Amino acid sequence: MASKGLTRDSFCVWDGETLVLNILGQPSAKQDAIGKVKGKQLQVSVTAAPVAGRATDHMVRFLAEKFGVTPGDIEVVFGRFNINKQLRIKSPKNLPPVISKHLSQALKQA
Repeated sequence: MASKGLTRDSFCVWDGETLVLNILGQPSAKQDAIGKVKGKQLQVSVTAAPVAGRATDHMVRFLAEKFGVTPGDIEVVFGRFNINKQLRIKSPKNLPPVISKHLSQALKQA
C-alpha cells in the first residue's frame, strides 16, 4: 500500500496530518537512536532483539516519545518482522531534527 504523497526519492512525506516514514531498522543496537538517512530510508536503532516483532514494538514506543504521540498513533504499514518498514505517524507534535530539516528542504524545492 503506497502513500499517495510518497515520492521515490524521499524517506518521509506528509499525507494530510499523517507523517509517512520509510525506516531501515537496526535491532539489538547499543542504544535507541534515530540515525542518518540512508538512501530512501531513515535508520533507526533499537536495543530490543528481533524476536516475535519485539524490536518493532520497542521502536514504535521509542518513536512515539520522540514524536510526542502515543504508540497507538503509530501504524506499522509493513515490515513488522523485517528491518525494512513503513510507519504512519498521526499528527506528530515533535519532529526530530533530521526529519524537520528534510521536510523544510523539500518545501523549498516544491
